[in-house]
Amino acid sequence: MKILVTGSTGQLGYDVVNEGIGNGFEMYGVGSKDLDITKENEVNNYIEKLEPDAIIHCAAYTAVDNAEDNKEACWQINVEGTKNLAEVAKKLNIRFLYISTDYVFNGEGNTPFNETDETAPINYYGLTKYEGEKIVQEITKSFIVRISWVFGINGSNFVRTMLRLAESKTELNVVGDQIGSPTYTHDLAKLLIEMIQSEKYGIYHATNDGFCSWAEFAKEIFNQSDKEVRVNSIPTEDFPTKAERPKNSRLSKSKLSQNGFTLLPRWQDSLRHYLNKL
Repeated sequence: MKILVTGSTGQLGYDVVNEGIGNGFEMYGVGSKDLDITKENEVNNYIEKLEPDAIIHCAAYTAVDNAEDNKEACWQINVEGTKNLAEVAKKLNIRFLYISTDYVFNGEGNTPFNETDETAPINYYGLTKYEGEKIVQEITKSFIVRISWVFGINGSNFVRTMLRLAESKTELNVVGDQIGSPTYTHDLAKLLIEMIQSEKYGIYHATNDGFCSWAEFAKEIFNQSDKEVRVNSIPTEDFPTKAERPKNSRLSKSKLSQNGFTLLPRWQDSLRHYLNKL
């Protein structure tokens, strides 16, 4: 199987390429320097020449706060870029897997969101990812996989930030009323490679097992890495950001189970694996 992975220089794309290689697949990873997904002709020429069996689209504009000011750049990558890839995939009958986000929901309530729940993004990044979803749903052979709170070996993330701050701080204020699931890209990559080999198309939620707040996540990071840092849990209102964040990012993974896919391990176990790798 020949698989094209966009965003291969990012956390998830990097792990997906390596996981595919480990499974004996012909993997082609591209970053923005290799392929400008916002240019339709460039995308068409590249994919028509490569003739992949599948595309796993991990590339995205993910700077959530910057997106509020750089709306054009965010739209070009997350919507127009996705459209260019999706249209050529549809034309050539190529399987397409699109990475989406918990940010397509409004974050209200305290129960996990199902795949069929109404979407209502509360920030611009979430809106562009939802617009990308609508485009991808026009392809027959497509998967939409919503993820949250990712951390991986190749790139910056919350875990790395906490470890860096622990070098100079003994006390930190961390938001305690936003709840979600940390997701290890190494685990997620395994699932995506499993999924792309199937024909069980549709929308899925995929995160590590279990829920926590950012403050609880930070405490566990320091606990597992033997760092003496006191974490104060603070409300979202005390940590203002340019883009509004959903307070409830819990995602139900029931559809993964129903379709026989391998569920991701507990986030605490995956964090341990990640810290050992670091």
